Amino acid sequence: MQVGDVLRKKAARVATVRMNETVAIAAQLMRANNVSALVVKDVVRTEGNTAVGMFTERDVVRAVAEHGPAGLNLKVSKLISVQPLISCGSTDPLEYIRHLMNTNHVRHLPVIDNYSLIGVISISDISTAFEHEAAAAPSVPA
Repeated sequence: MQVGDVLRKKAARVATVRMNETVAIAAQLMRANNVSALVVKDVVRTEGNTAVGMFTERDVVRAVAEHGPAGLNLKVSKLISVQPLISCGSTDPLEYIRHLMNTNHVRHLPVIDNYSLIGVISISDISTAFEHEAAAAPSVPA
């Protein structure tokens, strides 16, 4: 099973936030879209549409825990990791993506094909896909 197989069963819309938005705006976007992570888009580059990171509920909690209520006014860019973006493609096998998430301690990955953001896959999506695959497999008599 591949990432694309999972994405075909999900809503096509990807929730995003710009780097220059505040933590409060990001939290409101997560709530409005009923998601626990947003893809962070770059606003510096000419095209302004480059995925540069993920912003999650954990980042909101960290901002408030470290800065109190003032953490809500921090820019998303101050909280996302500066390391290279960890992402995957639609043809990547789910087993590999699960390993990539576990190794990097992340629960969401942007899916990028031909330099375009096409979706987000979560560890929950992967677990559900494996559960459905196991349920559909013929049972072996004991």
